[in-house]
Amino acid sequence: MRGIAKPTQLGQPEVSDIIISHWHHDHVGGLRDVLNLLRKLWDDRNHNTQLPFRPPRLHKFPAPAYSPLPPAPRNKLTTIVDSLPPFLYTPNPFGKPFHDLKDDEFTATALPLRVLHTPGHTVDSIALYVPPDRALYTADTVLGQGTAVFEDLSTYIDSLRKMLALSDDFSILYPGHGPVVTNGKELISTYVKHRLEREGQIVEVLKGPKTEETWTTWNVVKVIYKSYPESLWLPAAHGVDLHLKKLEVDGVVKKLGGEGVHTEWALI
Repeated sequence: MRGIAKPTQLGQPEVSDIIISHWHHDHVGGLRDVLNLLRKLWDDRNHNTQLPFRPPRLHKFPAPAYSPLPPAPRNKLTTIVDSLPPFLYTPNPFGKPFHDLKDDEFTATALPLRVLHTPGHTVDSIALYVPPDRALYTADTVLGQGTAVFEDLSTYIDSLRKMLALSDDFSILYPGHGPVVTNGKELISTYVKHRLEREGQIVEVLKGPKTEETWTTWNVVKVIYKSYPESLWLPAAHGVDLHLKKLEVDGVVKKLGGEGVHTEWALI
């Protein structure tokens, strides 16, 4: 969640617009508190003028129709938005809470911003490019430390490459978690390299002699992570499964059957 501030002069709001980076609870859970605070600041600063409250607009990239967001309780955004008193925000022309963001543009304010739809971490994830600052707000697509989780690896890598295509225009990253990154291009390149190296490892395992009766997701994990504690294998299996699904989309492997960690795979 990012707010766009206006000059705090009489009759002007502290924040004119709030942009939601994606639906995850740690990025939307404080929305009501922020809106209540903005209303209080307005009332405190304008209590002698009786000027009407100018609530902020809420902006978010819409989830594609083919991939709806998860239902509650995993997705708390709908519950949070439904609980907002309508006087705390300025609705869109159709009376809905969110003004839809569009890829590659943001025209709601005079502040120059460019919206980048960067799906992968979530289907509705965005980054924000701020030209005057040569900065990219990456939310959870790129973190200040560690590596990001993702729902779809193919779209995630495409999103990282989309960021890299813009990397001559920015030098600094402001992630949703972790410290500010001053070598933005290098870090994003490392993310891509790491994912492609893991993909290569998986392909090499499937090419090699079978150490198990079939190459299930779990058996691939057992080979790649054999030097790691077994307590890490199950979390690792999720990432390996996403890599295998990407390789399936790429036409490199095919699914033979099974589900979850017991899904069976073979090279094409």
